[in-house]
Amino acid sequence: MDLMRASQGAPAILACRDVVKTYSLGAERVAALRGITLDIGRGEFVSVMGPSGSGKSTFMNLAGCLDTPTSGEVVLDGERVSDMSRDDLADIRNRKIGFVFQQFNLLGRTSAKDNVALPLLYSGMSKAERSERAEAALAEVGLDDRMNHYPSQLSGGQQQRVAIARALVNAPALVLADEPTGALDTQTGHEIMGLFHSLHQQGITVVVVTHEAEIAAFAEHTLRFRDGQLAEDEGNRRAKAVA
Repeated sequence: MDLMRASQGAPAILACRDVVKTYSLGAERVAALRGITLDIGRGEFVSVMGPSGSGKSTFMNLAGCLDTPTSGEVVLDGERVSDMSRDDLADIRNRKIGFVFQQFNLLGRTSAKDNVALPLLYSGMSKAERSERAEAALAEVGLDDRMNHYPSQLSGGQQQRVAIARALVNAPALVLADEPTGALDTQTGHEIMGLFHSLHQQGITVVVVTHEAEIAAFAEHTLRFRDGQLAEDEGNRRAKAVA
């Protein structure tokens, strides 16, 4: 396990040090994470795998500033987020993290462009600037000819591209994708992973949670969680071949 790779190359966009997360289930204390230490470098493409209960979902919640650890330190893009308040976590999520989900989570009665612009509503930008940013993000994912289409008029792969554009519209420091190909057929899933690979080549940091080894292989590295610990951090041959 090469925990120093981020410091040897690009600086870490996400650093975890001795991170522990426990939950109370009645009188019982359950350890979801048991002292995780890892770095994810700026611009890396990382996949996260592990069986149910391994800790990968808890790790993603911490990385996405949806939760804080019981102990240990989490630093995102130079900001210590491990002891932030809920309001501060919400602010940093909006500024620095783009989320992509398995089920797309698009508003059905809203155009692709307006779906993409949603994260900008409270940014203080003018309507014209929000529209310009949304159009640029859709062009980035190859949907510049579908901006005014509604989700029902788009294929599953196109809907996921809209969701990716929405994640990119704030120019986030980190894109977190939770099973982004789970609702797609194999070919479309590979196309979406190819898009993530292209974004990574442009310097965007991408972390993908998946249970499929074939999907994980698109990334540079795979983090494997087991029993609340980081069991493996391995390089992926396919990613080198794609590159």
